Amino acid sequence: MSTVPARTAYFSTLPRHQARWRLWPSALMLVLALALGLAACGNSSGSTSSGGSASAPAVTLNVFAAASLKNAFQDIANQYHKAHPNVSFKFNFAGSQVLEQQLANGAPADVFASADLDNMNKASQAGLVNNSQVFAKNRLVIIVPSSNPAGINGLQDLSKKGLKFDIAASTVPAGKYCRQAFDKMAQSSTYGPQFEKALLSNVISQEDNVTAVLQKVELGEADAGCVYQTDAASAQGKVKIIPIPDEFNVIAQYPIAVVKTSAHASEAQSFVDYVLGPQGQATLEKYQFIPKNG
Repeated sequence: MSTVPARTAYFSTLPRHQARWRLWPSALMLVLALALGLAACGNSSGSTSSGGSASAPAVTLNVFAAASLKNAFQDIANQYHKAHPNVSFKFNFAGSQVLEQQLANGAPADVFASADLDNMNKASQAGLVNNSQVFAKNRLVIIVPSSNPAGINGLQDLSKKGLKFDIAASTVPAGKYCRQAFDKMAQSSTYGPQFEKALLSNVISQEDNVTAVLQKVELGEADAGCVYQTDAASAQGKVKIIPIPDEFNVIAQYPIAVVKTSAHASEAQSFVDYVLGPQGQATLEKYQFIPKNG
């Protein structure tokens, strides 16, 4: 006697055409259920994907940075943008003293990078920025046009009568540092106070930022000028460098901070961290800056 369940036996004993008709409704219901399930999964997956992959809101960081940082910071910003496509940059490159004053007057900014500690300290004391950190350093050099029409071969030649010497104003970090270097030279037996006096009497202009000094020397409007080594490196053969020995040189320190009134404080801090990190430091070094720990 057969042990097959009655329901199974029933279907198995039906004529083939009748068995097929009885199976079709069940098969159709199964197909419809699968289709509806897949559609539901598709909708669910689509909404999750849309939410998960939704691009971050576009942000433009307004960065106030010392003029000497222009090439390096534009490069760093391009690198950062590749990793964070939603973040763009608007730069304000000028003398640090100008930038600090603009911040004090309420100019909107997200990040402040100064070429000296003095202007950053002013901004900090006025409650304009969060805690700052030194992210780079710089050295001073003397530059002359590549053709060197004045025949300057060493620092001593800067005291020649009638020489056209360009320098940043004393309120500009680079101008302040250059004068400090000349003061050191004046106190040495190698140069003495007369050297400094003669050199400063040759000054034809006092610029608002160090980039203006570089441009005047490049154009031959000045026989020599005092700039950062990073500026000289950016000139790409348009100027020649006369080094300032370590005993007389002044190392500039560059601090950076997030502006307290930043509308994008999180993104601003992320950019600051990038500048302080390995990629930012490597790029700064590429442009002849001294790394923060150098």
